[in-house]
Amino acid sequence: MIKIIVTLIHIVNLVTIFYMVFKEKRSANSIVAWSLVLYIAPLVGFVIFLLIGRKLNKNNMFGIKQMEYETYKTYLEQNKISNHLEHINKNNKDIIESIEKMSYSPYKEKNNIDLFTDSKDFFDELLHSLSLAQKSINIEFYIFKNDEIGMKILKLLEKKAREGIAVRLLYDSVGSRALNRKVLKEFIDAGGMIGEFFPSWLKIINLNMNFRNHRKIVVIDNKIGFVGGFNIGDEYLGKSHKFGYWRDTHIKFKGDAVKDLNLRFLADWKYATKENIDLENALMKTIDFNEEGNDAIQIVSSGPNLSDTFEIKFGYLKMIQKAKKYIYIQSPYLIIDNSISDSLKLAALSGVDVKIMIPGKGDHPFVFWANIFYAGDLLESGVKVYHYDKNAFLHAKTVVIDDQICSIGTANMDTRSFELNFEVNAFIYSNEISRKQKSAFENDLLKSEELTLERYNNRSKIVKLKEGISKLFSSIL
Repeated sequence: MIKIIVTLIHIVNLVTIFYMVFKEKRSANSIVAWSLVLYIAPLVGFVIFLLIGRKLNKNNMFGIKQMEYETYKTYLEQNKISNHLEHINKNNKDIIESIEKMSYSPYKEKNNIDLFTDSKDFFDELLHSLSLAQKSINIEFYIFKNDEIGMKILKLLEKKAREGIAVRLLYDSVGSRALNRKVLKEFIDAGGMIGEFFPSWLKIINLNMNFRNHRKIVVIDNKIGFVGGFNIGDEYLGKSHKFGYWRDTHIKFKGDAVKDLNLRFLADWKYATKENIDLENALMKTIDFNEEGNDAIQIVSSGPNLSDTFEIKFGYLKMIQKAKKYIYIQSPYLIIDNSISDSLKLAALSGVDVKIMIPGKGDHPFVFWANIFYAGDLLESGVKVYHYDKNAFLHAKTVVIDDQICSIGTANMDTRSFELNFEVNAFIYSNEISRKQKSAFENDLLKSEELTLERYNNRSKIVKLKEGISKLFSSIL
């Protein structure tokens, strides 16, 4: 009997491997890694594959894309770049146009941006802005914890809902496991609306857990937008002994691009809740901005799709290729494919100052050692890599080039963010904000230690072993 069961498991695993090879768009590295997992641990490996290895099925993909199209089409045409080509900086026309052609990412010029790199400053501003809401609050986070800061924000949302303000809270089923109807009961009773992205009937087991809504979006009254790396939880305020000080980057902005961030939220909301949203009321009415800025923004979304068009990744690639003077990157994860790696190497070999900052300690051991491997591969080409303060955790997801363009958002510099997670970034065309991001990076360098080629080449055999194992499974991390 046992032999029959074992044989059946091996047959199922073999069929799974053939399915990956012939039916799915999947990299060779991913196929090899999963085949190894299925071979080493046939039963456990198959269960893990079901949980975190499957590609998103076509029905889900088409469902999400169809929802987005129906949401976007109402005013897609009037925001096309061709309608305002004369206003665009010619130096940036290529990247703006290429991003817009990939997806709905209109270029909006009249924005005013505030940059936040400290968690206390960010949460103070978020709470203040939420308290001033008059009509609507749309809030979406990958992680929303029911700890001190989480409950403080939830109570404020509950208060605003009782005042008659339309409050929508969307959270990811995997990232926000602590949220449930018991925790949210008072908020719901107050008139607050909730949505759960890819919910599961079991909190522990979720067959869609590999596809996470990693977005962090707040839109208030369709006038104020927040997007960036912070989630909602005490650890993001530096209260975790494991992580220490939390270094992240977030923006608050007012202006024309707030509509596009709100549209991103509403597309996610519509998919998760099936609510028939009155877009004319939510988006189309003219907004009287008290102030207009000079910062231009494209809100760029990405997620798993059948065409393998990964918008944020392609945007990063275009930035790397455009840079003439410097490229400064911050990311907690550095698990990159050949396209990103080769572009960074070529930029460095061409005389561009390429600096990448990653955490000095990891939140996941395999990811940390995979970071080291991919960082080490870049060093010989002249790319400089730095480990941020070991008593803190670097979680910022930023790219800035040449004091001209920067990207701030939710997407890490890794394959998961590029191909599996649902992400959103603000691509910002502003000399002032780019310089501020550059200055923040340079201040962080004072707390960082460079990973030199000499140090990397002298690493111990144990470290090399950890790197090798992590590299082997890096495509499925």
